[in-house]
Amino acid sequence: MLIHRGNRVALIAGLLIGTSTFASRSEAETWGEKLGYPAGQKVLLLHADDIGMCYETSVAAKEGLSKGHYQSCSVMAPCPWVAEFVAWAKENPSHDVGLHVALNAEWKYYRWAPVADRTKVPGLMDKQGFLHNSVVVTALRAKGEEVEAEIRAQLDKVVSLGIQPTHMDSHMGACFAKPEFIEAYLKVSKETGIPAFVPAPSEKLIARLRKEGTPITARHVELMENHQGPKIDDFYVLGQAKSYDEKKAQTLALIESLEPGITEIIFHPQVESISSKEITGTWQMRSWESTMWGDPDVVKYFADKGIVQTNFKELAKRFQEKFGSNK
Repeated sequence: MLIHRGNRVALIAGLLIGTSTFASRSEAETWGEKLGYPAGQKVLLLHADDIGMCYETSVAAKEGLSKGHYQSCSVMAPCPWVAEFVAWAKENPSHDVGLHVALNAEWKYYRWAPVADRTKVPGLMDKQGFLHNSVVVTALRAKGEEVEAEIRAQLDKVVSLGIQPTHMDSHMGACFAKPEFIEAYLKVSKETGIPAFVPAPSEKLIARLRKEGTPITARHVELMENHQGPKIDDFYVLGQAKSYDEKKAQTLALIESLEPGITEIIFHPQVESISSKEITGTWQMRSWESTMWGDPDVVKYFADKGIVQTNFKELAKRFQEKFGSNK
């Protein structure tokens, strides 16, 4: 989903105008094939979001990346523990660590503010000076130039801490909330050469997103289609479950159902602690997602099915070799 589930219903008619149609495109060649993977191959990009949000996310990501349970993550520049994780990433440069552009601070008490000069991004802030807790409010109040300023400030902060992000993606999907936000997001990607998370807007994907309640316009599709950079064929965000076993079964069923091509699965690892339980009501899901990828059943499934894992660093390399720079 491009827009965080908690904000879908509130995206009122008229915020993003139109129930657009767009020209059909050939589905014969996936982005997996375009980037040199064999036809018919499932390529999985397991992506750990929200790293640096708190210490517990950093602990989880360090373990998952170090043990090779997954290969990609992104950090939240406005958050309290980003510097600690970036210091680790600087000492472990082989890992795929991107910028998780955060335009919202969604938790009730655990909040963060914009990185940019506050006088330049008033539409991104609530009365307390924090980023809005709702994508809807951000879409209603912020301007594209404010989003661009904040993305650049977050990127500059991560670079100043010691790493060059391997990619950019969007916290809660806020960079896709309306076309002018996507334009800012893709402009920074193009100018810096940092690959951005962009799904190839197939008819099937757009239909699914609209069915889920995400308002996608013709301009959204045009921007995603025309972006010059590596794309993915599909993506999913892991959902809720009543038990760890159910979570694992749901995840394996999802992977089993995937079509060939590059699919990103987005999850939120976070080790359990007293603090983590106070920050977010989703702490149990996050804890299970920290454990699941190293579960022997999951590891065996991947091996038996011959599922290939990738990361944004690898996709960027393949894209450059075939198409040249995305600048």
